[in-house]
Parts: sequence; C-alpha cells; structure tokens
Amino acid sequence: MVQNPREEMNNKTMNRYQWFVIGICVLLNVIDGFDVLVMAFTASSVSAEWGLTGSQLGALLSAGLFGMGAGSLFLAPWADKIGRRPLILLCLMISGISMIAAAFVQSATQLGIMRFITGLGIGGILASSNVIASEYASSRWRSLAVSLQSTGYAIGATIGGMIAIALISNFGWRSVFLAGGLTTLVMFFVAIFTLPESLDYLLVKQPKNALSRINQLCQRIGLQQIKQLPHVTINANQPKMGIAKLFTAGLGLQTLLLWFSFFFVMFGFYFVMSWTPKILSANGMTTEQGVTAGVLISAGGMFGAALIGLISARVRIFYVQAAFLALTAMLILLFVNSTGALTIAFVLSIFLGVLSNGCVAGLYAMSPSIYEAGVRATGVGSAIGFGRIGGILSPLVAGAFLDSGISSLTLYGYYAGAFVLAIITVLSLSKLQKKYAVELNFQNSTVQS
Repeated sequence: MVQNPREEMNNKTMNRYQWFVIGICVLLNVIDGFDVLVMAFTASSVSAEWGLTGSQLGALLSAGLFGMGAGSLFLAPWADKIGRRPLILLCLMISGISMIAAAFVQSATQLGIMRFITGLGIGGILASSNVIASEYASSRWRSLAVSLQSTGYAIGATIGGMIAIALISNFGWRSVFLAGGLTTLVMFFVAIFTLPESLDYLLVKQPKNALSRINQLCQRIGLQQIKQLPHVTINANQPKMGIAKLFTAGLGLQTLLLWFSFFFVMFGFYFVMSWTPKILSANGMTTEQGVTAGVLISAGGMFGAALIGLISARVRIFYVQAAFLALTAMLILLFVNSTGALTIAFVLSIFLGVLSNGCVAGLYAMSPSIYEAGVRATGVGSAIGFGRIGGILSPLVAGAFLDSGISSLTLYGYYAGAFVLAIITVLSLSKLQKKYAVELNFQNSTVQS
C-alpha cells in the first residue's frame, strides 16, 4: 500500500513550518482586511471631493463586495485546477495594481470599476488562503488554524483604519489607496518566496514534478518521504471542475446547507457591522458614542475568531458554531436594549464583536471539512460567494425596514432570527457531513485493502 502523507500529517504534532505557513495566510488576510474596508475609510473624503449623493456613495461601497462575491465564485475554483499558490499570486497582483490605479482615478465611475476589480482579487485570495491554512494543519488544530487565519481580516481593518486617518489628514484620500496597493504588491513578493503549494493539491492533482515537490514539503513538515505517487481514482462521469462538481457524489445537499449557513450569518453580521453606529445614534447616543460602539465590535472580532478555534480543538466545530450562533442571537436582543446605559452598551459591543466574528470564523473553519482536496477551493469559494449575497442584501433590507417605520428593537429581532436559521442549517450540515465522512472512509478502506 502506498503511504499517504496527508494521513500522517493529520495525526502528527504540528511543527514550526506548518505554523509559519498559517502565519503567511494570516498576513494575506490582514492585507485583504485593509483592502476591503479602504472605501469605508475614505468615503467621506471621496464624497466631499466629487459631491456624491448617498446612492452614488452606496454604489461605491457595494462595488468591492460585488467583486469579492464574483472572485469567490469564478476565480477561486481555478485554485483546484492550477493550484492554490499560483491563484493567490495572480489575485495579489490584480488587487495591488487595481488599488494603485484607484489612487489616480478622475471620477466615481472609474473608482467603482477599480473597486470591483480589487474585490475580484480579494475574493480569490480569501478562499484560497483559507484552504491552504486548513490543508497545512493537523486534524486536531485545523479549526484553530483556519480561525486564526480569519483574525487577519479584523486586524487589517483595525490597523488600516488608524493608518487611513493619518494618511488622509496629511496626504488626502488617494494616498490610502496608494499605500494599500503598494503593501499588497509587497505581499506579492513575500508570497513568491514563502508561500508553498498545498500538499493536498500536489497529492490529488499530481502536476509536473509532483513527487519531488511533495518530498520537499514532507521534509519541511517532518513527514516520511514517499517513493511513488498515490493512485488517484478519476470518475469520468463527474465534471472536471466548477460548481457542478459540488452537486455530485452525495455533496449536493451539504453544499446547499453550507451556502445558506453562509448567507444567514453574513446577512446578520453585515447588519451588525453596518448599521449599529447609526441606529445607536438614533436611539439616544451621540454620533461619537455610536461610532465607538462600532469600533469595539470590530476590536472584539480579533478575539472571537481565535476563541472559536481554540474551543474547536476539543469540541466538534459544528457544535461550537451552533453555540456561538445561539449566543449571538441572544446578545443582539440584549444589546439593542442597553442603549440607555453607556458602559453596559460598550461592554456588550465587545462581546457582540467576539461572538458575531466568531460565527464568521466558524464558517471558514467548517467549510474545508465538507469537501475533498480536488474540489475544496471551489466549494469554499462558492460558499463565500453565496454568503456575500447576504452581505450585500443585508444593509439594503435594513434600510427599507427603517424607512417603513419599523423600530430598531424590532429590526434587531428580525436579524437575530437570521442567526437562529443558521443554527438549523449548521446542525443539519453536521449530521450530513458526519454520515458522508463515514461512507467515504469505508470506500477508501475498501479500495486500499
């Protein structure tokens, strides 16, 4: 029987090189966190320079999200064909160049186009770096590895906001895009020299020089080197790549449940992140106090992703995710009733950030376990892309509800319901995934024997 390095890595203690690769994935997400929110940082300055209406500014804010959704859906699947590393390098180049170009645009339309292109690159990076973090971790620490990778987004957003304030006050809003683009290109060169290809991809797809590349990685990871490539069974009736492959071999219902889990969580998460400062201000807080609450939610997010990962090292990630979702729904209702007590509201803001961001990190940790290596980037990317639809719709639906006269308390209750619906999809997915894993292991053991 041919030795399988993947199985050996699943059961061994993780070494420094594995954590180093996960650290590179965290840095990729830090860059993405800054690039995603750069439009929010510069919105007021951009609007003032060109005299934009609220709808025009809203379109600019949405352009990047649309691009991210498209990148996750249409670029990320190529990581299963050409490799995780080449796609990340390509997407870093796309994001970096378009960010620099955004610093020299002369109209809102041009800026919107550049934001969409930047979003395309970010969508591809998010899905692929998430998969690499998962594939370089052992079974026990996989959820923590992916959750740590997710903290990069909150770190990038927090640090980026502070940098943006300094740059705008001294050099104007264009300098923020220029700094973000140059930093992304620096990360491109860092990734060229430090980011390896996925071991899972090399084992399954077996590109040119796969054996020597696998053995080089085995040496770094501390695995036994192999003398020949493992046999890969290819079903000629299955699609070669693309989303259609996610609905074959019993994966269809799991894929749909994962998509709707992302949709519900992103729908609730983006409401909390987008509307909280404004709603708190409208309910008795000052504008500064509302913004402070929003910042505290983001700050709490840096801890939420790590927390869910640590707990998942001991408890099945699906159950931890369901618990975080339930606590988030309850905390949302407590939070909206705390506006009369400023200290309590700020404390609850931190905990809301911990839990809501933990829910997002939990989704990223869950999703790689659903799919085999050959379709993993496609599966993760499509789920993220479907979730972005919820993120895009969320602020629009909230605005429509508020315009119709619904109270903020009622509105928060509706959005808490999105997290409750996510509990149902996550627990259903857990049951299906466990059953599918048992069947797959039985088939593999039959083939090997």
